[in-house]
Amino acid sequence: MKKQKIAIIGTVGIPAKYGGFETLAEHLARHMSDSYQLYVYCTTKKYPKQDRQKEYFGAKLIYLPFDANGIWSIIYDCFSILHALFYADVLMVLGVSGGLILPFVRRFTNKKIIVSIDGIEWKRNKWSRAAKCYLWWAEKTAVKYSHADIADNESIQDYTAYRYKTLSNIIEYGADHTLKISPTAEYRKMYSFLEKPYAFKVCRIEPENNIHMVLEAFSRIDNMPLVMIGNWNNSEYGKQLRKQYGSNANVMLLDPIYDQGKLDLIRSNASLYVHGHSAGGTNPSLVEAMYLGLPIMAFKVSYNITTTENSAWYFSTSEDIQKIWARLQPEDLKANAKRMKAIADRRYTWKIIADKYMFLVQRVLATKEKIDVLPETSNLHIQELMKMEMGHLAYHSYFYEKR
Repeated sequence: MKKQKIAIIGTVGIPAKYGGFETLAEHLARHMSDSYQLYVYCTTKKYPKQDRQKEYFGAKLIYLPFDANGIWSIIYDCFSILHALFYADVLMVLGVSGGLILPFVRRFTNKKIIVSIDGIEWKRNKWSRAAKCYLWWAEKTAVKYSHADIADNESIQDYTAYRYKTLSNIIEYGADHTLKISPTAEYRKMYSFLEKPYAFKVCRIEPENNIHMVLEAFSRIDNMPLVMIGNWNNSEYGKQLRKQYGSNANVMLLDPIYDQGKLDLIRSNASLYVHGHSAGGTNPSLVEAMYLGLPIMAFKVSYNITTTENSAWYFSTSEDIQKIWARLQPEDLKANAKRMKAIADRRYTWKIIADKYMFLVQRVLATKEKIDVLPETSNLHIQELMKMEMGHLAYHSYFYEKR
C-alpha cells in the first residue's frame, strides 16, 4: 500500500542539533516513517554540504538556501510550503512564520494543513513591535486556515479557545531521548563542579527567561552553586550578565554545549533544575529535566504550572528563589524529583507524542472542518481576566500592556 506523504515544515533540520522543533521532527521520523513517507525541510545555513544526508530514519531531507531563524524564517517557511504542494498530502507546519501563505493553500488546493503555533510567539520580548504585529497576525491566519492546530500546553489551548474559538489539540514534547550519565574520572576532571551538589539551568540568554533574576538569587546562595549553560555572547544582555556574575564564586556560566552526552551528563547529575521561562508553552528543557528525575523550581506562570501539574516550586522574584531554597530539606528534593519523574513518564515520552501526531494526521485526512468552541471566557473583559490570573488569554493583551 502506498504511503501518504507528510511534509514537516519550520525546523532548522535533522539530525537535530538545536531546538525543540528539530528534536520533535527527528523523533517523528523515528516513530512515523513506517506508516507515512515523511519529508523534512532543512536549511543549508546550519547543515554544510559534507553534513547533509538524503534520508534520516526513513524521512527524506530537503535542503533550502534560506536561514530558518529571524525574519528569514518567513521566506524559508513560505518556500517550503510552496515546494511541498507538489507532492505532500499533509503539510505539518511547525510555527506560524509561514502563515502568510496558508490562506492561498487552503483556498486553491486540497492539501491538509496542521499547524503547531509554538506557544504565544508574538508575546516574546525578543521581537520588535513590527515583528510582534506580524507574528500576531500570522498566528491568527495560521490557526484560521489550518485543518487542525496544535497547542503544546493546556494553557495555550485555553488561549486559542478564547481568541480563535477553536479547540486546539494538546500534544506536548517527549523527553525520553535524555539519558542519566554517571561521571567518569575524566569528566570529573573536566567539570570539577560534578564533585558536589549544584543547581542547573540551560536556556537561551534572553530577558524573558529571567536570567538576571536567577543569577541574582544564586549569587547570594552559598550552599548551592548554580551551573548555567547559554549563548552569553549573542546579545548585550548576555554579555552584561556574564561581566556582572562571571567572577562570582556561586555561579558557573558555560557556553552552549551541543554534545548531547555532555549536556545529559551535566544536567542529570544536578541536585535541582531551575526553569525561568516566562513565555511559550511546554518547554523541552523543562520536560527533559523532569524525565531525568530532577526536582524543579520554576518561574510562576501558567505554562510552567501546567507542565509540572502544579507540583514544583514556583518563584516570581529573586527573593522567592532564596526563600524557597532556605526552607527545602533533602527529603523535599527527593520527593519532588520522584513526582516530576512520574509525570514525565506518564506524559512526555516520544512514543506517546508520535501516537498523538499520527492520530491527528488520520483525523484531518478523514474530515474537512476543524472543531470550533465558544468558551465562557470569551465574554470576559481584559481586566476580569487579569484578576483571575488569566491575562495570557486576552486577544489584545500585548497592546493593552503597551498603552
